[in-house]
Amino acid sequence: MFVRRQAPPALDTSIVDALSKVQTSTLGHLRDHGFPRGLSPIRRPLGFVGSAFTVRLPHLDSTALHVAADEVRPGDVLVIDQSGDSRSCFGGMVAFTSAARGAVGAVVSGSINDVDEILELGLPVFSAGVSARTTRILGVEGAINVPVTVGGVVINPGDVVFGDSDGVAVIGREEALELAAVLAGKEALEPELKEKITVGGKLSEWSGALAHFEAGLGAPVE
Repeated sequence: MFVRRQAPPALDTSIVDALSKVQTSTLGHLRDHGFPRGLSPIRRPLGFVGSAFTVRLPHLDSTALHVAADEVRPGDVLVIDQSGDSRSCFGGMVAFTSAARGAVGAVVSGSINDVDEILELGLPVFSAGVSARTTRILGVEGAINVPVTVGGVVINPGDVVFGDSDGVAVIGREEALELAAVLAGKEALEPELKEKITVGGKLSEWSGALAHFEAGLGAPVE
């Protein structure tokens, strides 16, 4: 059985602009959830912010992905749940079609192939690896724009997918601008801190690590 649901509206440009100026690792200082595990970028540096256009595949059958690649829109990130299979569903033609339709990136729970073509294309991709063993067009089943699970994270259609050289994160639209402001504020403190460290200031004092460390030393041994 195949399922096709309509994608949510495109992201507001204010969300894209705000998150494009901050790092995923800054978010990683504040929370643990929303970071798909086991994925690596095809290259560095890279960066994208977009709306999740989700696809769920039943292991070997990539029929739904070929349909989805035709339907992605400018500003979308193609997010593929391969149901635990390690073979590649994402090769040169799927990447080319997605990019031609305006996708800004792809996040794949399985492997990819045609790496040289994808690198030449310039499409940012996170995946679980590379494999010459690929999926097939079998017409068994699949779903487009339904909740999926990638790297242990549930991703809903329209979620904000935020990727850079440090990793990829998924956040809700309703919290995106507030989070971006918090991250920007945290990163804005770093230039002044670096100046202080240069002239002898202590990172451990600024972060609070020194106070915790000294409190945990206990009584000196005589």
